[in-house]
Amino acid sequence: MKAAVLEGVEKMVVRKVPDPAPLPNEVLLRVKAVGVCGTDLHLFRGHGNYHLDSRGRPIPLEEQPQILGHEFSGEVVEAGREVKDLRPGDRVLCDQGRNCHSQGRSPLCAYCRSGDSHQCEFYAEHGITGLPGALAEYIAMPAVNCIKLPQEFSAELGALVEPLGCALHSSDRMERAPGRYTFGGPEPIRIILICGAGPAGLLFLLYLRNVKNFQGLILTSDVREKNLELARRFGGTPINVAERDLAEAVAELTHGERVHYLIEAAGNSIIFEQMPSLLRKQATVLLYGHGHKGRDIGLWGNILFLEPTLVAAVGASGGFDSDLRPTTYRRALEFIGSGKILVEPFVTHRYHALEDIHRAFETDFARPEYIKGVLALK
Repeated sequence: MKAAVLEGVEKMVVRKVPDPAPLPNEVLLRVKAVGVCGTDLHLFRGHGNYHLDSRGRPIPLEEQPQILGHEFSGEVVEAGREVKDLRPGDRVLCDQGRNCHSQGRSPLCAYCRSGDSHQCEFYAEHGITGLPGALAEYIAMPAVNCIKLPQEFSAELGALVEPLGCALHSSDRMERAPGRYTFGGPEPIRIILICGAGPAGLLFLLYLRNVKNFQGLILTSDVREKNLELARRFGGTPINVAERDLAEAVAELTHGERVHYLIEAAGNSIIFEQMPSLLRKQATVLLYGHGHKGRDIGLWGNILFLEPTLVAAVGASGGFDSDLRPTTYRRALEFIGSGKILVEPFVTHRYHALEDIHRAFETDFARPEYIKGVLALK
């Protein structure tokens, strides 16, 4: 089969690779849609590498190339002999992370028992940690990682469930954290700042307004006016940091109170320099963005002086349903299906062949009108 293979930093080549061979508990999928994620861009540019050896050291792409693509949906073309609830022709979305249930392990590790499958002791992730991703014609996935798409859902919508699942999981972790400021507590969160109005930042905004029904101030910062227009449409107060100093804007819009909850969804390390002037003391910070480069860790001193509650979150874990499939993905699917969370307005660029996908990384991410790209295959 053909695949877009990342053979080195900023070196993506479409070439033939071996066809995947599904195991008895797996299905073979014909890839139908793949979302292009900021994490993919970080891997492409060499700002991150999550494919580690046994000692925790990154394995260079030149030694083991990576097929990217971790937001995807597909059509079943073959089902292993142990698979009873999927058959050829079924359309599915996928949890790209392999956990204990994916591998049929018993007993479950401590993380899978608690529902934190993204931290499974035996975890591996398609498109990120070395396993082949979906920028290919076919991919083999455990059946329990696949959730059937409703008839009214397009393959594109199915691929966009994963990023919403990540926002839900991150928000769940934040809401369980023992911070001073909480939703509906004795010292309620009233002012939120979302740094970054890309797909992740906009999904957090929609979740806060339409699921949490948060009525307070949600500031949303970015340099791209198109993204900020969507933030305004979804109930945010935009701050164009190409035109205004972020700290000054936050001080003005909050009347000097600063923010109770900051969501770092930009992956821009300059935000860590700015945090001391943005946070109210003992605020909560959700660290969601990745790919930070170029800042000295010593800058954390002024942040830690404020005693913030720091919450790190990655992936879309959050429990398993009775059929062992991931609960968070089903929640995300329901929110999109109900119309509470809109994802289609984010898609600004579509690609229709593997040979075209390099444009997303080489040129399109830098375009001012770009928000989200999707590869759609026939």
